[in-house]
Amino acid sequence: MADGVTLTQTRIRAGVWEGVLTGAGPTAPPLEVIHQERPLGGVLVSPVPGREGNFSVRVPIPSDVLNEGVQTFLIRSAGVKLAHFTIITGVAMEDDLRAEIDLLRAELDMLKRAFRRHCLETTG
Repeated sequence: MADGVTLTQTRIRAGVWEGVLTGAGPTAPPLEVIHQERPLGGVLVSPVPGREGNFSVRVPIPSDVLNEGVQTFLIRSAGVKLAHFTIITGVAMEDDLRAEIDLLRAELDMLKRAFRRHCLETTG
């Protein structure tokens, strides 16, 4: 695989991950998608019209791999990771980092309001 090959996610829509592969030259390298150490099929790679070396990549996300919790998918070529995407389903886990950050933000907002109120009351 040539240096300078990048795979950039454009969106996930209707159960399909989509991205653009750039810097590949006239032919796209073979891509594989790995989920829980198993390859997934159905990866579609097609040239982008008028943009040599650029390819549209579509990865269908099988519904049977979506389970509660965090699911990570690796997209690679010749054993080299080009991209990954993560899908979180079900009830948010209590120790999930994003949930903790949201909680901290809410508490910080509450403290800011209380501090501002205190400052107004003591200066007035």
